[in-house]
Amino acid sequence: MSDKKGLMAWVDDRLPVTEAYEKHMSKYYAPKNFNVWYVFGVLSMLVLVNQLLTGIWLTMSFVPSQEGAFASVEYIMRDVEWGWLLRYMHSTGASAFFVVVYLHMFRGIIYGSYQKPRELIWIFGMCIYLALCAEAFMGYVLPWGQMSYWGAQVIISLFGAIPYVGEDLTTWIRGDYLISEITLNRFFALHVIALPLVLVALVVMHLLALHEVGSNNPDGIDIKKNVDENGVPKDGIPFHPFYTVHDLVGIVVFLFVFCGIIFFMPEMGGYFLEHANFEEANPFKTPDHIAPTWYFTPFYAVLRAVPDKLLGVIAMAAAIAILFVLPWLDRSPVRSIRYKGLLSKIAIASLVVSFIILGVCGSLPAYAQPPWLAPVMTVVYFAFFLLMPIYTKLEKTKPVPERVTG
Repeated sequence: MSDKKGLMAWVDDRLPVTEAYEKHMSKYYAPKNFNVWYVFGVLSMLVLVNQLLTGIWLTMSFVPSQEGAFASVEYIMRDVEWGWLLRYMHSTGASAFFVVVYLHMFRGIIYGSYQKPRELIWIFGMCIYLALCAEAFMGYVLPWGQMSYWGAQVIISLFGAIPYVGEDLTTWIRGDYLISEITLNRFFALHVIALPLVLVALVVMHLLALHEVGSNNPDGIDIKKNVDENGVPKDGIPFHPFYTVHDLVGIVVFLFVFCGIIFFMPEMGGYFLEHANFEEANPFKTPDHIAPTWYFTPFYAVLRAVPDKLLGVIAMAAAIAILFVLPWLDRSPVRSIRYKGLLSKIAIASLVVSFIILGVCGSLPAYAQPPWLAPVMTVVYFAFFLLMPIYTKLEKTKPVPERVTG
């Protein structure tokens, strides 16, 4: 035991391991009233680790060339020992990542986790989301299937709508005058090296910012304002071991669902792995219906809802960009939906409904849906944000208790 203490003392003199452990784990006091909504942050970390590890193993057998990409994926699935499992863990993990991130973002919205002093945490979170979108898109191109090829063709061509520089920018992104092997190679490099580094760095910054100001809670109460004689929050408990053990329940439930999908329905009816992607990319044959993966479909529906191509691209970009300014749109004196008024509750419900309907619209062909549906839902989506300064200021809120209520 003395040797261990001596070793740790030697390490701590040179690297503050114990200090970091105490600050971020054993002496980081989190609110004691966390509920199920607070497990999705941990699940996001779990899925990130899954994607990094399975991605490393997949790159050992993947060939990033126009002739070898599709064949190497088939080789991984058929000939590499446990290759099919690694591939399904990675492909299912991509969709699982967006599921838990969307739920994590929704939790932040309903409990006001973006309000002062947590604006920077929210901004880092949105930067993570943007990096995740780029990572997912570039990874989606790598199998070099029909939907990978034509989906990339559609998305990259959107940059051509930008006045003056659009065509040159499109050519620069592709690295060629059409999507070719150089496109595949640069997307591979960005997917396996550059963007994972950016993602990990942003996650670290997100957590450091969180632990600097402290976690929010379902009541939206700052637990640092009510401390005992030792400066310990009365409504806080050490993150470790209490929440590290508590989160194991959510992790186990998630893994049951995750493994169930991997072993019994990894394609998820064509939503996780599109049927067209089981056919090798063919520049001379267009799929019957080109649509992005399900987690991009709400924004794709916004794009299609605007008749003009340039305005559609602007609307799609604005649908994501407006989330960055959310902390400055909310004028409510309270954080949590528990104490906000009826108008905020109706607004959040309309946001959820519009986002889901837009997701469905984006996955369907234009002729298979009412022409008014996506434009109306786009207006409802933007109304949640643009009208927020008005309805959050006008509505009557409930009194917030001094202590957390559980």
